[in-house]
Amino acid sequence: MNNTSNYGVLMMNLGTPDAPHAPEVRRYLREFLSDSRVVDLNPLLWKPILNLIILTIRPPKVAKIYQQVWMDEGSPLLVLSQRLKENVKTALSEKAGHTVPVELAMTYGNPSVEVAANKLREQGVTNILVVPMYPQFSATTTAAAYDRLMKSLKRCPHWPSLQLLHDYADHPLYIKALADSVRAQWDKQGERRHLVFSFHGIPKRYVTNGDPYARRCHLTSRLVAEELELTEADWTHVYQSRFGREEWLKPYADVTLKAMPSKGIKSINVISPAFSIDCIETLEEITIELGDEFKHNGGEAFDYIPALNDSPDQVALYLNLIEQNTKQWQ
Repeated sequence: MNNTSNYGVLMMNLGTPDAPHAPEVRRYLREFLSDSRVVDLNPLLWKPILNLIILTIRPPKVAKIYQQVWMDEGSPLLVLSQRLKENVKTALSEKAGHTVPVELAMTYGNPSVEVAANKLREQGVTNILVVPMYPQFSATTTAAAYDRLMKSLKRCPHWPSLQLLHDYADHPLYIKALADSVRAQWDKQGERRHLVFSFHGIPKRYVTNGDPYARRCHLTSRLVAEELELTEADWTHVYQSRFGREEWLKPYADVTLKAMPSKGIKSINVISPAFSIDCIETLEEITIELGDEFKHNGGEAFDYIPALNDSPDQVALYLNLIEQNTKQWQ
């Protein structure tokens, strides 16, 4: 196919270390935790804590966690994001009848926004749809990705036309894909279990100050529960991954799962709709840490339902999102 497309797609995810070792993890964490969208504390207070304490203590520990989930091809987040990108590009180009450029960038780490944008520019793209791979908008993720994109354009003498996707928390194809993944897990197990929706948490203060993330997460959970025809007693909504002493969004995943067996809920499935791609938070924190805590407190059956990753349903969802948001260029 010849490239006759005047638009391209830039898919953006959070980021990952280049290798599962302390130096690479330290470099990644420094960039990630230096973003004021992620940690909005006064830099005069935060920088010494970050550089003298966190970046000294955490990298070796985090590196060991990455080593548990690292794939032969690299970090799961990067490998699976790249597979999705290639599948989306193939499907999009086949439907268009010509090559539609699609590139992947990370907000932190590699591949960088500059590298991805240059690849699009080399293919003659003058219009770019930016697709942050976060189903629920948050200033800590989606807005941070846009900050990074705009920073990359500061020295660009000729800007492309940009279309920025907000989120897809309630998109019908997304809701159906999540529900179908639950049904597939239940079929595999031979039983329906109590369903736990676990989302990555953020400080409660961010939501109090206007971040719509919690509202968008609740919407996703409710719509999937409705699609599955669940009663309120059949599902639970929680937040994971809290860090530091500040209050984060509640209910907390670890506290909630520890208490479930004593309340008679001993068989559960956990799904994490905030993650389009499986990563350290799902493959280690949920599957291993939360699973162990649940079982150690009397739980009998625990299974994580994988993210949509590079599945056909996810490809169809992204294809629809792209088509709906590039009509002005087609």
